[in-house]
Amino acid sequence: MSESPRPRRDNTVLVVVDLQERLLPVMRERERLVARVGLAIDGARALGIPILATEQNPRGLGPTDPDLARRLEAPPLAKSTFSCFGAPGFAEALRDREAEVIALCGIESHICVQATALDALDRGYGVLLLEDAMSTRLGSTGPAGIARMRQEGARSSSAEGFLFEMMAGADDAAFRSILALVREVS
Repeated sequence: MSESPRPRRDNTVLVVVDLQERLLPVMRERERLVARVGLAIDGARALGIPILATEQNPRGLGPTDPDLARRLEAPPLAKSTFSCFGAPGFAEALRDREAEVIALCGIESHICVQATALDALDRGYGVLLLEDAMSTRLGSTGPAGIARMRQEGARSSSAEGFLFEMMAGADDAAFRSILALVREVS
């Protein structure tokens, strides 16, 4: 297995998977999930990191949570496949943004997030899992999905860890903004 690229501001895209109104009520630790995904989105915007979002079968499962949707830079891409790579325009959007790494968050970690991670790895992308910004319906399925993704070569982090990794240090122009966002969520 070749070494995957390390995430940097100029090569990373944040991918928000299926944070939809009808799915969220049955997710474990829903409030934490929404807060951590919100942190990842707001922080990525402050750092100038592109963001892509998807919705699984939006006619049946509804739109993205309105609080999260208003923070996105573009409307979510609709998909019927588990992997985000099945969403029309997704692969092209990654290419247009010159992505080498995708930072993943969303639901469900053992289904759509996992399918996306495995497809990304197969296509040569580095994958960074924002584990505290993922969830599932059942407690045992989340860790199994994360373990599988790691076995295949994905790296682990957290929403906060991801944001600080994208900065060079406390003298980074975005540091104060990121610090304020982190304090709001803590």
